[in-house]
Amino acid sequence: MIHETADVQSTNIGDRTTVWQSSVVLPGATIGSDVNINSHCFVENDVVVGDRCTLKFGVALWDGITLGNDVFVGPNATFTNDAFPRSKQQPDEFARTMIHDGASIGAGAVILPGVTVGTSAMIGAGAVVTRDVPPFAIVKGSPARITGYVGNYAPAPLERINPPADGVVDLGVGGASIRRTVSAADLRGRLTAGEVDKELPFVAERYFVVYDVPSRETRGEHAHRECHQFLVCVRGSCAVILDDGKTRVEVELDRPTTGLHIPPMVWGTQYRHTPDAVLVVLASDKYSAEDYIRDYGEFMSLCSPSIDKAA
Repeated sequence: MIHETADVQSTNIGDRTTVWQSSVVLPGATIGSDVNINSHCFVENDVVVGDRCTLKFGVALWDGITLGNDVFVGPNATFTNDAFPRSKQQPDEFARTMIHDGASIGAGAVILPGVTVGTSAMIGAGAVVTRDVPPFAIVKGSPARITGYVGNYAPAPLERINPPADGVVDLGVGGASIRRTVSAADLRGRLTAGEVDKELPFVAERYFVVYDVPSRETRGEHAHRECHQFLVCVRGSCAVILDDGKTRVEVELDRPTTGLHIPPMVWGTQYRHTPDAVLVVLASDKYSAEDYIRDYGEFMSLCSPSIDKAA
């Protein structure tokens, strides 16, 4: 349905899409099916809007902006496509802004040019998004910072798991596990240690240390094709989210006697570092850029065969 006061010039509009009062859609725009475009919206030419999206009052989508499927854009959210705008001067190509499937953008949020908002991410009302937002992240403020991760999505909620008192706990996510290391204490202080094939489930070929991380920053955000990792927060604490494409859990690492084993093909994200956090990571292989999977969409596509088989 197109309201009589709307100016819709595009013919590439899907079935059951509604355009309300005083909205404008230019001829080059592509609009999917079951989309709801509220009143006083503007959609420029080089714009793609996926299926089942909602644009609330006063949203303008400029050249270079793509919305995936099931995206919600709140009233008066603002997109930009030129980092250095000048009147009557246009760049040769506008920045590409991508809002992935299922993401939600709150009322009055500002999305800067060239930003990617990940799958099912949640942008708080009034946030100013200056950098890419990871999948499922919740961001707020100006500039927008990660305050948490979405947990209420199918097929399984985000579970938060505390480290065990002893032994090994299978987390149910791609073979990942929490492992308690051996510890000893006397008047001289405390010591913790682990042995290969006991506490440490592989022979380490590499290590690195993450420290001095601003508490609101996020680390990780990738998976490995072949490499195993073992994480120990030897000082302070941080949260780690594990995702195998089907199930996600969040683990709090807050003591040097607890290790987290992350096998290949598990997406890992670390965030909520305390100011004094020191995270030691042991890896089963030497560094190889080809072993990293840094795009969540690619990761999900690689997970799909095993997910379908398991289902």
